Amino acid sequence: MTRAGNREAERHRAIVDLVQRDGFAAIENLSQQFAVTPQTIRRDINALVGQGLLRRYHGGAGLPSSIENIAYPARQILHLKEKQAIARLAATQIPDAASLFINIGTTTEEVAKALLGHRQLRVITNNLNVAALLAQKEDFEVIVAGGVVRTRDRGIVGEATLDLIRQFKVDFGIIGISGIDFDGTLLDYDYREVRVTQAIIVNSRRVLMVSDHTKFGRAAMVRVGSIAEIDLLFTDREPPAAMTTLLREAGGQLFVADS
Repeated sequence: MTRAGNREAERHRAIVDLVQRDGFAAIENLSQQFAVTPQTIRRDINALVGQGLLRRYHGGAGLPSSIENIAYPARQILHLKEKQAIARLAATQIPDAASLFINIGTTTEEVAKALLGHRQLRVITNNLNVAALLAQKEDFEVIVAGGVVRTRDRGIVGEATLDLIRQFKVDFGIIGISGIDFDGTLLDYDYREVRVTQAIIVNSRRVLMVSDHTKFGRAAMVRVGSIAEIDLLFTDREPPAAMTTLLREAGGQLFVADS
């Protein structure tokens, strides 16, 4: 990538971070902050809207709808280094010969990659991407849930998925999440996916949640549960104080990865 291309990519990441932090960013303010023309910022916003990362509004850009998630390919590269650092840290808490659930998500995919150095894991998943990754290991046993395969992310949902999850009680449930409200409510977009995540939480002895900082305060429509149900939270920045208090009052632990 050229130097100009690197600058543009860095500016795009910074714009997304600003919008996720503040909920909205005006073109004029962005132009001043990055010392570029308003036309350049408009092109940046158009590109980010095209990737599903932002939503265009009059005079600026805001977050995508609370009823629709960012496109999966865009999520796979968004904050990738942070997700990889989170995944490496989470993997250190999983011993060899453990049983675990792994749900749908780009960060949980990174956890699956970080677990390839482990031995004799037994993994139940509704994530075909995770299943394909872990099936490389001959000493792993990978069980794939039945149900409806979503073409957009190769996740599996539905009643058959729930039936399989409920047959197991595993050592660890590794879950991702789309948003954590400031009151500690865990949020997601698809009620069918939420039901699977809820079943994973109930049927895991310890629940590990992997979530980068952009999920703090992010809106999504469907309630999964509470941060108080999480045993170990892995992220890349300190959460807002209220979230941390709720987690620790419930006996949960916070792990902040150095990305």
